[in-house]
Amino acid sequence: MAVFKPQIDKRYDTQKVVSHDENTINAIAVDSAKDIFKLANESQVIAIDEAQFFDSELIVVCTELANSGIRVIIAGLDMDFLGKPFGIMPELLAIAEHITKVHAICIDCCSIANHSFRMTDDKNLIQIGEKEKYKPLCRNCFSRKMS
Repeated sequence: MAVFKPQIDKRYDTQKVVSHDENTINAIAVDSAKDIFKLANESQVIAIDEAQFFDSELIVVCTELANSGIRVIIAGLDMDFLGKPFGIMPELLAIAEHITKVHAICIDCCSIANHSFRMTDDKNLIQIGEKEKYKPLCRNCFSRKMS
């Protein structure tokens, strides 16, 4: 198995995928989705984290890998901090054979959270951050804070 992440993700560790509860797995940081082809070697399983930060070339890469018999596992945010579809995720979801949507718990009310609420005033679409910049919110709490 080979695990990849975008070079832009420097949170926690540049050579690991790290969850917010600090579970880790070694990963290869790449500048471009095309680099995954070069670095995948003989792996039968390719995992890609933070897929929303890649450009549309990732769709081609994932399709070609899957068509060659390699299992491709993708993780990424389906919505940005405004609650809009994030990057290439809608297209990746459309071609996925299996989808498992994982939710956090709303920090405000303990319901299922499906939004990442940005706690800073930065309006740039991409702002890499940890717990100090984002918090998970349910639909109701997110809507209340956004209005």
